Amino acid sequence: MIAQGLIRQAHRWLGIVLTLTILANFAAMALGTPPALIVYAPLPPLTLLLLSGLFLFFRPMFSERRAPAGEKKLR
Repeated sequence: MIAQGLIRQAHRWLGIVLTLTILANFAAMALGTPPALIVYAPLPPLTLLLLSGLFLFFRPMFSERRAPAGEKKLR
């Protein structure tokens, strides 16, 4: 339970980091040809966002116990 909360929080912060790196990329492009470091800076946060997003998406499918046919789960 705690790990899911940490991953969810990290996913949110990674979204902010990705947004900032993309804005820096556009700002650098407005000033001329940007260095490769700025051009490729969004890729690490994007990769981590993909992995954490896939984890958060598929986690409920594998963690919940499936009820037998005809029974409804109570929450």
